[in-house]
Amino acid sequence: MHDSNPNSTASVAGHPLHPMLIPFPIAFFVGALVVDIVYRQSLDPFWPEAAAYLLGAGLAMAALAALAGLTDFLGDRRIRSLRAAWYHLIGNVTVVLIEAINLWGRIEDGISFVLPAGLGLSIVATLMLLFNGWKGWEMVYRHRVGIAQEAKDLTSS
Repeated sequence: MHDSNPNSTASVAGHPLHPMLIPFPIAFFVGALVVDIVYRQSLDPFWPEAAAYLLGAGLAMAALAALAGLTDFLGDRRIRSLRAAWYHLIGNVTVVLIEAINLWGRIEDGISFVLPAGLGLSIVATLMLLFNGWKGWEMVYRHRVGIAQEAKDLTSS
């Protein structure tokens, strides 16, 4: 169908996987920022360790979400033709790299890495997540990526 919505290739029973998976790494990465801020205020050594676990879990879940997102990106040329898709892809890869560096620094240098480097990286990653989410929103709500054709038909009635 020529005017159909761009398809989500990675889906289960017609439900795209990427939007189901992406809240997990976002929550873990933002959670790492929150506990970095708590550490800055308390200097309790529990918090940098908690942040390291959150970063590790975030990276693991980001890998799963990235597989689903990349499958969608490569699965439909109309998605690849969207500027928002490219910004979303590059932005998310950048966040994963930032958070991988953040975790590596914590493992390598320990608690001394957290202030200011780890906190700074957590802030930058969280701000980038806002931009990346905006671009993801644009793909779904403006370009209708992964939206069932029936949903489009219902809204145009």
